[in-house]
Amino acid sequence: MLSEAITPTTIVNPFQRAKQALHISVSAWVAIALIGQWFFASYVFVLYAFPIATGNAELVNLARPIMGYVAGDTFGNLMLFSHVIPAALLSVGGVLQLLPVIRKKYPAVHRWNGRMFLTLGLLGAISGLYLTWGRGARLSDVGSLGITLNGVLILVAAVMAWRYARAKQFNIHMRWAIHAFLLINGVWFFRLFLMGWYAVNQGSNGNSATLDGPMDLFFSFACYGIPMLIAEAVFWAKRQQLAFRVWAVSALTALGALITLIGIVAAVFMMWIPRISAVL
Repeated sequence: MLSEAITPTTIVNPFQRAKQALHISVSAWVAIALIGQWFFASYVFVLYAFPIATGNAELVNLARPIMGYVAGDTFGNLMLFSHVIPAALLSVGGVLQLLPVIRKKYPAVHRWNGRMFLTLGLLGAISGLYLTWGRGARLSDVGSLGITLNGVLILVAAVMAWRYARAKQFNIHMRWAIHAFLLINGVWFFRLFLMGWYAVNQGSNGNSATLDGPMDLFFSFACYGIPMLIAEAVFWAKRQQLAFRVWAVSALTALGALITLIGIVAAVFMMWIPRISAVL
């Protein structure tokens, strides 16, 4: 009787367990990112959108940007707000693009939200490059190299994601779209890495006031490079037939989720809440 009760459908083989672990670790990272992104959206709204809506644009300088609102600099201020205000919309809508339920049940929402995300991402990249090198909103030339490459790669990834979506090559589109998402959120990841690093070390360690210390430079490239490498590892793992390879990537993704969580908690309590309190 016992042998008859056991069927192939009731046995979960090691490979299936590895696949489930990968799915759980990726889902956990997406969920953590969703929470962190919405915290960041609230921060951007209060620090930037609220002062503009109330006619007190100079209050945006409480966020301590490298070069904030400057009276009389109409174009520079326009580029500043074109860079930071869309960040709230990107944070609210960006992670939704990663949710399978949205893609499958609400394809129209996925398409229009994706168009908004890529369009605002392009605007953010172009305005960010201008602010850094045109307006001079940088603490050091060397410290700005990582974020500059980030901006250039956003342009490439967004255009490629759009191109393959229009060509209905959705597997390739998804790959480019995920990289576009990670690149567009590069500065967000930089904040998390930096605040998490400060929290773990109880202060700076290899950092400088002009963000050109060895760890600052590492984070300026790693903030998008590491998430993109993990994304590629997940794509690779989904093609594998050996359980230990999938387990390895699951562990890597879980580590990425843990680092992201530490960074979010540190950013919320060390940066976002204190600055929001200063405005409110």
